[in-house]
Amino acid sequence: MLFLGFSAGVPILLIFSTLGLWLNEAGVAKSTITFFSWAALGYSFKFVWAPLVDRLPLPVLTRSLGRRRSWMLVSQLAIMGAILLMSLVDPKAGVNSLEVLAYGAVLLGFASATQDIVIDAYRIESADKDMQSMLSATYIAGYRIGMLVAGAGGLFIASYLGSTKALYSYDAWSSTYMIMAAVMLIGVATTLIISEPASERKYAEYSTSDYARFFLLFLSIVAAFILTFISTADFVKTSKAALTEVFDNKHLSGFIVGSLRMALALVGAYVAARILIALNIVNRSMVNDTYVEPVKDFFNRYGMSVAVLLLAVIGLYRVSDIVLGVVANIFYQDMGFTKVEIATISKTFGLFMTIAGGFLGGVMAIRVGVFKVLFLGALLSALTNLLFIVLANVGHDITWLYVTITMDNLSAGIAGAAFIAFLSSLTNIQFTAVQYAVFSSLMTLLPKIFGGYSGTMVEVFGYSEFFLITTLIGIPVLWLVYKVRHYIS
Repeated sequence: MLFLGFSAGVPILLIFSTLGLWLNEAGVAKSTITFFSWAALGYSFKFVWAPLVDRLPLPVLTRSLGRRRSWMLVSQLAIMGAILLMSLVDPKAGVNSLEVLAYGAVLLGFASATQDIVIDAYRIESADKDMQSMLSATYIAGYRIGMLVAGAGGLFIASYLGSTKALYSYDAWSSTYMIMAAVMLIGVATTLIISEPASERKYAEYSTSDYARFFLLFLSIVAAFILTFISTADFVKTSKAALTEVFDNKHLSGFIVGSLRMALALVGAYVAARILIALNIVNRSMVNDTYVEPVKDFFNRYGMSVAVLLLAVIGLYRVSDIVLGVVANIFYQDMGFTKVEIATISKTFGLFMTIAGGFLGGVMAIRVGVFKVLFLGALLSALTNLLFIVLANVGHDITWLYVTITMDNLSAGIAGAAFIAFLSSLTNIQFTAVQYAVFSSLMTLLPKIFGGYSGTMVEVFGYSEFFLITTLIGIPVLWLVYKVRHYIS
C-alpha cells in the first residue's frame, strides 16, 4: 500500500499545484490557472466507469495478472503517456497550446482516477475492516511521498534547470514532467510484483458481446456528456450576459451558468444511457448488476434519510481544504516565497507533518473510534485556514510559514486517515470498486467545482477574505458529522 499510495500521489499535483506554478511562471492569468483544476474532475466522475473497471476483463492481461492488477497496469501506462504529452507543450506559445495542455491534463486526471479506483478496491479486498484505518494511514503516507516527489521534487528540478518567475524556461518544465513520467515506473514495478487479492465475490459471467456493448454504453455516456457540454456554449454566453445585468456581478453569473451547464451535460449523458438500455443495446441484467445493485445496497442498508446525510458528509467533508489548496502554491509565490522555499517547507516539511498526522489519526481511530477523529479533523481543517490570514498579512515570514504548514498538514493527515476509514466502513465487500468510487467521487465533486473559482474569488475579494470564506464553509460539516455519529463505527 505504501508503494501504491506513492503511485497514486504523483499525478495529482501535476494537475494542481505544480502545474499551477508552471502556468504562473508562463504568465497565464490566475483565473485561467485555477480553471485547470477542473481537469481533475475525472476523480469526481469516476463512478461512471468504475463498473467498467470492476467487470470488464482486459484481453491477455486479465488472465496473466488478474482483474485488479491488469487495470492497475493499464492506468499507470496511460498516466505516463499523459504526463509525456503535457511535457511537449509550452503554455506560453498561445491559446492553442493551452488547449492541448488542458487535453493532456484531462487525460492525466482520467487515467489517475482509474488507477485510484483499482487501488481502492485492492486495499479494501486485501484486509479486514478493522485494519482499514492503518492501511489507510500507510496508503496516505505513500500518497504524500508521491506528492512530495511531484510537488517539492518538481519545483527543485524546475529551479535547478533554470526556470524562475522572472525568467521563465519551457525546457526546464518540459524536462521536469518527463522525469515525473519516469518516476511512475515505481508504480508499474509494484503492480508487476504484488499478488492479486483473494476476493470472495462471485462475478457473473457474460459473453464477449455483452462486454463490448457495455463498453459502448460507457463511450455513449461520455460522448453525450461532451456533446451536450459543447452544444450549450452559445447558451452559456447569452445567459451569462443576461445574468450579469441582473446581478451586476459577472463572477456570480459565471458560477451559476457554469453549474447549470454541468448539470445539463449530466442530464444529456443520463438520457443517452436510458435510450441505449431501452433499445436493448446493452444487457439489462449486466447494467442492473453493475450500476443499480451497488446503489440499492447502500440505501437498503442505511435507509433513505440516513443515507442522504452520509452522502452529504462525504460530499462536503473536504470542501475547505480543497478550495484553499487550489491556490495555496500561487499564494506562497505571491507572498514572495521562492520555489525552493515552497518545496522545502510546504512540500518536504509539510509531508512529514501530514504523515505524522495520518498515523496519529489512524491510531486514534482504533483507540477512540472513527467518529471522534472525523469530527476533530473537520474542526481542525476549518480552523487552521485562519492561519493563512495571518500569513497573508505578515507576508514573507519563514517562521509563520512553518507554523501554518505544521498545523494545516497535521490536521489534514488526521482528517484524511479517519475519512478514508469512514468511507471504507460504508463499503460492502460485494460492491467494492463501484461503491467506493461513488463515495470518493462525491468527496471531491463539489469542492473541485468550487475550487475552479478560487482564483476568481482571490481576484475579487483578496487573499484574507478568501481564507475566511474557506473557514466558514467548513463549519456546516461539523453539524453533519455530528448528525451521523451513530452510524460511524
